[in-house]
Amino acid sequence: MAIQRKKELSAKVGILGVGLNTYWDQFEGLLDEMLHKLDIFANKVKNNGVKVQNFGMIDHAEKAYAVLPKLKAADLDLLFVDMVTYATSSTFGCLVRELDVPIVLVSMQPLEALDYANATTYMQLCNDDFCSVPEFTGVAIRMGKKAPPVIIGTLENDPIADAEVAQWCQIAKVLSDLKRARLGHMGHVLEAMLDMHTDPTALTAAFGCHVVQCEPDDVFRHWAQTPGDDPLVIDKKKEITSFFDAPDPVSDPLTCKLKEEDLEVAARAAVALEKFIEDKKLDGLAYYYEASKDSEMRKLVTNFIVGNSLLTSAGFPMCGEFDIKTCVAMLIMDRLDVGGSFAEFHPIDFKKGSVLVGHDGPHHLNIADSKPVIRSLDKYHGKPGSGASVEFKIKEGPITMLSISVKGDGKFKMIIAEGTSAAGPIPPTGNTNTHGYFTPDVRTFLKRWVAQGPTHHFALGVGHCAQTIQKIADILNIESVIIPAD
Repeated sequence: MAIQRKKELSAKVGILGVGLNTYWDQFEGLLDEMLHKLDIFANKVKNNGVKVQNFGMIDHAEKAYAVLPKLKAADLDLLFVDMVTYATSSTFGCLVRELDVPIVLVSMQPLEALDYANATTYMQLCNDDFCSVPEFTGVAIRMGKKAPPVIIGTLENDPIADAEVAQWCQIAKVLSDLKRARLGHMGHVLEAMLDMHTDPTALTAAFGCHVVQCEPDDVFRHWAQTPGDDPLVIDKKKEITSFFDAPDPVSDPLTCKLKEEDLEVAARAAVALEKFIEDKKLDGLAYYYEASKDSEMRKLVTNFIVGNSLLTSAGFPMCGEFDIKTCVAMLIMDRLDVGGSFAEFHPIDFKKGSVLVGHDGPHHLNIADSKPVIRSLDKYHGKPGSGASVEFKIKEGPITMLSISVKGDGKFKMIIAEGTSAAGPIPPTGNTNTHGYFTPDVRTFLKRWVAQGPTHHFALGVGHCAQTIQKIADILNIESVIIPAD
């Protein structure tokens, strides 16, 4: 079973081809062949679930200046420049200078190699995709910009190049949502967690997202209007009991089999959260709030866990302990379609050479290795309240971690690592965990991780995508580091 996304992932991707107008009169049919190449590439991009706008062939400076306003008006998330044949950099200079959108150069020639025995100038021009790439990257640097990344390969039957196209389309989906996201910030920092403090304006400056300051009362209003016998609550209870296992307790005396009253509270809180998100038009939430002892507000705000996990899995990262930086990290991983659970390090297993990776609270249920578990807890350790909690193991296989921290100069830093989730027992405490294995060994890895200054939270996803995340950091001009694996 999997939680379906509430919003489809997409992005606005522009494509334009570049060539040299002098060639068209010299070589009959060459322009049509280059436009056909451009159409093949455009269809390749469309197959990656993005909205494509093809701006056609730009073959001299005048056309470049003419297309510039159209490119700006298109509000693109990414622009592919298809180097279909040699082109002078006058077709590119004004674009790279003026556009504030990531640009990727595409050098994907039709032939794996020229048919040298029968080669012609025409054949060479049809496969001269890379010829002007150095000219373009050099001009970008002269314009005060970074050299654009380049995809190099063949137009057909090249899984490496196709994977790069897909990667950039996925990055476009991340960028699209980052710059438009409305992230709720509710409550306050959990007392004494100095690494949780984040300046909302700095977050907007770095990532583009808008931080919506919310009050617990915004959720409580919906809670108060949604009693246990409300049809939405009844349906939510059915959804929870069908999606989760509710086993008997094992070894932890804080846990017990899911209580009916805890199920109802979790369902009411989940419904209230969904209404709150719709009301505020949010794309995610970071929160922490304790409320008065024995109050209805405390019952609500300490029972977000189940609803948060359902929402996180549906594409709305819900982050505990007021950690909005990690909410952004979870959003990035979710838009990469690799999950993005709220996580931290737990005890080290020196016998296995692993470290438990997990957290209490919200998790991305779609990366569970089997049906997730729900337990009732008599108390939430380190926090007030009691109620239903979520427990599962992460899928076995490669994993990636992303921590977004704040440096001494106030700027953000992305700390990224790859490892492996492997089978092994986890504590039956109502918290999610997995055995994480890292190279060269767990001690060395953890020393290298903490030396980079992460927060104690991070987003946890499946698959190895460190290089993709680092490309996102480069686009956003945010410092990043991938923890070395040797």
